Amino acid sequence: MESVYEFLKQAGTYYLATVEGDQPRVRPFGTVNIFDGGLYIQTGRVKPVSKQLAANPKAEICAFKDGTWLRIACELVEDDRVEARKAMLDAYPSLRSMYDENDGNTQVFRLINATATFASFTAAPRVVTF
Repeated sequence: MESVYEFLKQAGTYYLATVEGDQPRVRPFGTVNIFDGGLYIQTGRVKPVSKQLAANPKAEICAFKDGTWLRIACELVEDDRVEARKAMLDAYPSLRSMYDENDGNTQVFRLINATATFASFTAAPRVVTF
């Protein structure tokens, strides 16, 4: 899991795919954090992605850097503990101009049942599950 975290941090931007009805939705994200032994991402409860994950927690994440891409098939489960939200915002203090762990909007999601595949055109794929 730590190698997945490091890759996403170094990539800076990754893309999160969800489903809305029968329509895939993809958007850029940039937050990733390790908290309480799990890998987390963050969004706002008012955003469509929040409603999409509430309806269907299955998602995929994709990132690319230095000729290698990472695809993560997972479920995203909300962790509603204030400590989880605070840890994310402490890791990304610039978000505090828009979010607060007690604002009722900030959401953090833990990746569960995750299969992460590192791939490139020059090396065999490497799979990490967590």
